[in-house]
Amino acid sequence: MLRIGMLTSGGDCQALNAAMRGVVKGICSKRDDVEIYGFQEGYKGLIYSNFKMLTSRDFSGILTVGGTILGTSRQPFKLMRVPDENGLDKVEAMKHTYHKLNLDCLVVLGGNGTHKTANMLREEGLHVITLPKTIDNDLWGTDMTFGFQSAVDIATDTIDKIHTTATSHSRVFIVEVMGHKVGWVTLHAGIAGGADIIMLPEIPYDINVVVDAINKRKAAGKKFTIIAVAEGAISKEDAKLSKKELKAKKEKQKYPSVAYEVAEKIQKKTDQEVRITVPGHTQRGGSPCPYDRVLSTRLGAAAAEAILDGDYGYMLGVKKNDIVRVPLSEVAGKLKYVDPKSSIIKEAEMTGISFGIK
Repeated sequence: MLRIGMLTSGGDCQALNAAMRGVVKGICSKRDDVEIYGFQEGYKGLIYSNFKMLTSRDFSGILTVGGTILGTSRQPFKLMRVPDENGLDKVEAMKHTYHKLNLDCLVVLGGNGTHKTANMLREEGLHVITLPKTIDNDLWGTDMTFGFQSAVDIATDTIDKIHTTATSHSRVFIVEVMGHKVGWVTLHAGIAGGADIIMLPEIPYDINVVVDAINKRKAAGKKFTIIAVAEGAISKEDAKLSKKELKAKKEKQKYPSVAYEVAEKIQKKTDQEVRITVPGHTQRGGSPCPYDRVLSTRLGAAAAEAILDGDYGYMLGVKKNDIVRVPLSEVAGKLKYVDPKSSIIKEAEMTGISFGIK
């Protein structure tokens, strides 16, 4: 009997169900003696032994369904070694659940924090296989994560729709895209949507350069400017502050989000009206796009192959369109940032896009 535990952790996104479906279909195509334990609400289900028995039938018809049939939750890695309110040792509890169910492997779908915990469980002796889930595309060791392209499609559609109203008004339109630490979604959606200015966490902006770009467009007879700004975009002045200093500054200012901070700065320096659009969690929702359905299915099937091989301790990733096994020890704790000197930035600048720097 092959006993597989499965959980989805962290923020939800499109294609989680499709990826789990790929794993189960891949395993069940080779073996009939399979038991599947689905842990509810991510690592919380593993900690408190909250699970349900599933069969291959539970994974039929979910290729196009967004969200996750298992539910998810955020369990910060930094708190995993901290006992809960009842004094429960979470790590020991997860190990106990794993061994109590006599699992052969734990399949974990998640992003950066999720992979830190998965690697910790590997170090504790559990058999773990992971799949790279995040709209941010910031996991080290893979060229692409599932959920990313679906989020880009939604953010791009938002910018596309702003274009039609922008042509009717002499205004600056700011679209705030998800991405606290990395700007992959904003970068791709900004280019695809024809944004005039793109503001990323990796490229601290100069508000005077942003204003100059707006004024140049106006002088050229262009009535509007569209700005795609990542949630974590930061000015060059704030980038020089320590985390403590930056937190104190933001607490005093109390902007709802970065888009409102940027809007206020622009309005003080120009005579143009500014409007803000925040698509928010719509970027995580809905049915996965065809690209993500294919990617998650491939990753899931490759995870099934690794399990059948008894080859554990890996994340399944994408390298040059091939699915590869990447050691969890190399993935955990590393982020894949946008390189300000990369070719995609240079090519975007060649088309006239400003990144708020000289």
